[in-house]
Amino acid sequence: MLKSTYHVFFSNLANPLRVEIVSQLKEKPRSVGEISRELKVEQSKVSHALASLKSCNIVDFKQKGKQRIYSLNKKTILPILKLIDKHSKTYCSGNCKFCGGGK
Repeated sequence: MLKSTYHVFFSNLANPLRVEIVSQLKEKPRSVGEISRELKVEQSKVSHALASLKSCNIVDFKQKGKQRIYSLNKKTILPILKLIDKHSKTYCSGNCKFCGGGK
């Protein structure tokens, strides 16, 4: 069960578009249209990626009229991202070709 959970979670975040969306949402909540414009990606692709992120509760949304405003899960995902940032700054040297050297 645990292996499967890790696989689904990390596979969801292994997609470059989903990582870009997570990075955008780390800054502030956004609608599909805003994300689409900022990333210069079709709305349908952004919607599909958000649906996948929503299925793992990586993102939440609030309905605002006809729009859905997406944000990161504050209870779990934001703390995980902060921990990854801390790890990167502490342990990823400039020589690390795999993690970007902490940049």
